[in-house]
Amino acid sequence: MGPCRSGHRLAIAESVFAPHTQGPPQHRHARHDEGFYVLSGTVRFTVGDEHHDATAGTLVMVPPGTPHTFANPADRPAVMLSTFTPDLYVQYFRDLQEALADGRPPTPRADIDVMSRYATEPATDFAAGPATHLAAGPATDPA
Repeated sequence: MGPCRSGHRLAIAESVFAPHTQGPPQHRHARHDEGFYVLSGTVRFTVGDEHHDATAGTLVMVPPGTPHTFANPADRPAVMLSTFTPDLYVQYFRDLQEALADGRPPTPRADIDVMSRYATEPATDFAAGPATHLAAGPATDPA
């Protein structure tokens, strides 16, 4: 089978986080939903001022406008799948990879510069947005 063609409605990416890895600065997406499904390990999601530790089998949905970030606080790697609807934001990961090709770790400034290309901005005020949905166990539609 060839690559999936969704008409830009959906993109999926797998991410592997080394132990004690910080994620991007807390941010908001203006034009897409983002979903995270934890495959293994523990991923800490921060939504505004709240922290949620998600383990394998947890689905996290982040609607547009919701401030969020994630990290791996644990002593072992974490793996998660991310979904983007529409697929606008998947190019962020390609651009960030290119920006970091020289082997230096990502900086908050580098993340913010790349995010700004994809209707995403830092969430410095943690203003309330729509609720983020955490679902333990098999993935379900939170709607």
